[in-house]
Amino acid sequence: MLQDSGPEDAEPMLMRWIERSAWVVGFTLLGTYGGMRLWAQESSTKAVQEFRAMSVAPADQALWSHQRVVAYQEAQRAGDVPEAVLRLPSLALEVPVYGDTSDLNLDRGAGRIPGTATLDQAGNLGIAAHRDGFFRKLKDAAIGMDVYLEHGGRTERYHITEISIVTPDDGSVLAPTARRSITLVTCYPFYFVGSAPQRYIVRAELDESQTRNEVLINRNLNRRET
Repeated sequence: MLQDSGPEDAEPMLMRWIERSAWVVGFTLLGTYGGMRLWAQESSTKAVQEFRAMSVAPADQALWSHQRVVAYQEAQRAGDVPEAVLRLPSLALEVPVYGDTSDLNLDRGAGRIPGTATLDQAGNLGIAAHRDGFFRKLKDAAIGMDVYLEHGGRTERYHITEISIVTPDDGSVLAPTARRSITLVTCYPFYFVGSAPQRYIVRAELDESQTRNEVLINRNLNRRET
């Protein structure tokens, strides 16, 4: 005949149930974590690919040295997204801008010079790139040319106001400025063999008319909302 289970039988059964439940919960959490990690990795890769496809045209390497072409191809394996895109339409120049001037970043684009203004700060934003790569086209830069900086979902327009050649230790070109500016820096002469002895500087200032228009647009939007 069947007998009722006593307290001695109930306790082992409860422990087995708790143990099985813990295993189920553990495997569920592990699977969820793995799925989230896979999703994050796939999303990041997709975001990089979409940003490059929409924002940065294939690099024009017609003026590049062979060494720079090889370095660029190797650097493209890195998957992080640039902070901005710099464009000079008159020179058919379009280059991704990364957060610093590490060897990797300068092999695959341009980099923000440490110690200068950030993308969202007023002042002097310094951007550097190699003379035998993207910035070789700066040899044809001229006063008055438009410079566009795309970042944070907006595009800022600048005008070239100054072109100069300085020594490598001349830090005055990167000094803070009262007006919002971009200073492009590369080595010079452009076709010098070996370590170039000078620096080629292109200074551009923000188009103030664009800034005034943005202020007016924002005011009108705020009035409509209120």
